[in-house]
Amino acid sequence: MGDKHEEWLKQADYDMDTADAMHSSGRYFYTVFMCHLSIEKALKGLYYKVLDEVPPKTHNLFYLLNKINKKPELELEKFIIKLNTASVATRYPDDLEKIQSAYTEEVTKDIITKSKDLLKWVKTQF
Repeated sequence: MGDKHEEWLKQADYDMDTADAMHSSGRYFYTVFMCHLSIEKALKGLYYKVLDEVPPKTHNLFYLLNKINKKPELELEKFIIKLNTASVATRYPDDLEKIQSAYTEEVTKDIITKSKDLLKWVKTQF
């Protein structure tokens, strides 16, 4: 297996730092995108560690959690639902102004905070 799971975690941390940079620059919906990407990579690292196989090419955080048979506390689980839904909107936006108005500075700051909490939880599962 080697240390491939560590590379996933290293990239998850990098992407979370990028989420902070996007937030600081006012690119709020990219903040959400990077938060999702960070959590996705962390879960794929855990997937690799737990199952000793290359993770699937999916963006679905719940799918990854179910495959590795892990479940966070209820508040984090609710947040994963929100982050999964938000990710779809940021990957395939219908209307730039609409998505910009939905993901304000305040909304995305909350998403960053909760994403960091979720990232910490994933790391405790190693």
